Amino acid sequence: MNKAIRIHAHGGIEEMKWEDAPISDPAPGHVTVRHTAIGVNFSDINVRRGGFYPNHNPPFPLGLGNEAAGVVESLGEGVSDFKPGDRVAYAGMLGQFYEDTGAYAQRRNVPASRLVAIPDGVSDQQAAAVLLKGCTASLIINSVFTPAPGDTILIHTAAAGVGSILCQWSKHLGATVIGTVGSREKATIASELGCDHTILYRETDFVEEVRRIAPGGVSAVFDGVGKDTFVPSLRCLKQLGKAVNYGNASGSVPPIDVMMLAIRSLSICRVGVTGHIQDTASFRNVASRLFELVRGDAIRVNIHKSYPLSDAASAHEAVEAGSFSGSIILDPAAG
Repeated sequence: MNKAIRIHAHGGIEEMKWEDAPISDPAPGHVTVRHTAIGVNFSDINVRRGGFYPNHNPPFPLGLGNEAAGVVESLGEGVSDFKPGDRVAYAGMLGQFYEDTGAYAQRRNVPASRLVAIPDGVSDQQAAAVLLKGCTASLIINSVFTPAPGDTILIHTAAAGVGSILCQWSKHLGATVIGTVGSREKATIASELGCDHTILYRETDFVEEVRRIAPGGVSAVFDGVGKDTFVPSLRCLKQLGKAVNYGNASGSVPPIDVMMLAIRSLSICRVGVTGHIQDTASFRNVASRLFELVRGDAIRVNIHKSYPLSDAASAHEAVEAGSFSGSIILDPAAG
């Protein structure tokens, strides 16, 4: 018996059904993984709502979720990288993060090429909470803009999933970090994670406050909010500064007139993590470096709450409300 959260139509959380989801023996090159912890990401909500990804018309019923950790139960023909009992994790399949979803399940067949080994010193819960978000942070920090001593970085939602990782990683590399947060509780968390300055964006004009803290402007902005924050953030950048968008919690970034960038020779980037981890070698290298930062306490995995898998709708509700800090995971063992 295998149970999963699936939807039969796009819409609100009421479409999320806890139901039987039969699973076959693993095909050649695949592995059956018994999930022990499942990550919740905003991309899951976009898939559930529908309409966000152009020309995406998946067949129903549709399983949600891209990220999980678990234990190898059985192997398909030709798999030699893993054995039953190994602890593994994955983040996405072979396409985009709105394709081949289905991690919200007790068990799932996964291509062995999409699995990474979880090392000693990293729990399954930590792996499920940090892998996809950490790969996004890795793409930004290792390939788009690498913070360094002397840099001041503005990070929106600094106590949330990707933001909390970017905050810690930037501080680890020696940068000064300014973080926006939605409450005093989240400000405390962001400070504990390495933010030198926190801004309560619901109470304060963050642009004016950033200009007060860093009169010369910031070197980079890391933005997972999108519509509400990205364009105003351009006013915070110094000469040759870079604005990086990685998410759309408030909606997609509106069209930008490139001439807005000319006065200070600014640059902007919208990252997509799929290409960063699409081939097996790159994915395993990124995951290995990320897990080493977790093991060395350079990155503390902030898990806000674990929900039973059967109550994934409540997890989505919390994410949509923005009422949490850190990461949310689902527990298959709790139902």
